[in-house]
Amino acid sequence: MFKILDRYIIRNFLGTYIFAILLLLAIVVMFDVNEKLDAFLKAPFKETLLDYFVNFLPYFANQFSPLFTFIAVIFFTSKLAGNSEIIAMLASGMSYRRMLRPYLFSAFVIASLTFVLSAYVIPPANVKRIDYTNKYVKNKRIDYGSNIMLMVAPGEIAYLTRYDNVTKTGTRFSLEKFEGKKLVSRLTAQTIKWDTLYHWTVRDYTIRDFTEHREFLTTGRSLDTMIPFEPRDFLIASNDHEKMTTPDLSEYIDRQKDRGVGNIQAFEVEYHRRFAMTAAAFILTVIGMALSSKKVKGGMGLNIGIGLVLSFSYILFMGVTSTFAISGLTSPMVAMWIPNLVYTIIAIILYRRVSKG
Repeated sequence: MFKILDRYIIRNFLGTYIFAILLLLAIVVMFDVNEKLDAFLKAPFKETLLDYFVNFLPYFANQFSPLFTFIAVIFFTSKLAGNSEIIAMLASGMSYRRMLRPYLFSAFVIASLTFVLSAYVIPPANVKRIDYTNKYVKNKRIDYGSNIMLMVAPGEIAYLTRYDNVTKTGTRFSLEKFEGKKLVSRLTAQTIKWDTLYHWTVRDYTIRDFTEHREFLTTGRSLDTMIPFEPRDFLIASNDHEKMTTPDLSEYIDRQKDRGVGNIQAFEVEYHRRFAMTAAAFILTVIGMALSSKKVKGGMGLNIGIGLVLSFSYILFMGVTSTFAISGLTSPMVAMWIPNLVYTIIAIILYRRVSKG
């Protein structure tokens, strides 16, 4: 399927991509150690190495995969142009469209790897990384909640005056069941304790069942029950979305929407960001190839400088548009795909200009 020249471009593209990752990760580690030195000194070395750095480095590399892709394209293609190899390719009758094929295949490899990592591999690893930072750096975990109300199932509304995630206990709990607008049952309890999944134990409870003309009253000291909600449905920390695989994230968003929970924009942004970042590999590859495929007076340094400006502007642009979704100005999907749309237009313009020139 690929000729020798295609394999040459693919090998050097992916090799430069890996080299760029390793080089920038080394720099990031130095800055991170300097920033979190106090935490690293008080934490056991084994936890710092295995729970933090082993999980932080893939997370960071994947977060900035578009940047590494762009740098790799700019660096490698500028080198080809500087050595007049691209001129030789075009002189042999190869078109820019044909030359773009191995670039897009390399982008496909990077995009596939990025998606698999962000969707399935990194979220479970983030659990250990975030637990480490909560324990030794800064605790961002939400352990308490008050005046909690949510729909746990169609027609079932739960309310907690207060919940303590340390003891897994809530106080002054109520669960009301409706048929249409009619209240058919109401469970109240002084305390409720979460065990696993949807298993809860209510204590000092009262159950009122309402029929057309009568009310049936049941009381007791303790009752094991299954109620379809759990603490993570209402105790939402700022980085909880990073712990979920993409299927879990999609299921969580749908469930929270059904329950009427309003503060899930960060989860929706993360869900759509994973797909948008995957597509960015193709867009930035085309831009990088179009920018650096011709010799310029400034040499490789000028191309790399332009590439860094564009790649960082893309990441900044995505960060800005994500605030649009969180503030409610636009939907999370639109917010995450606006940068891709803008940069796709830039890629088309640059590609047409270079292919005609």
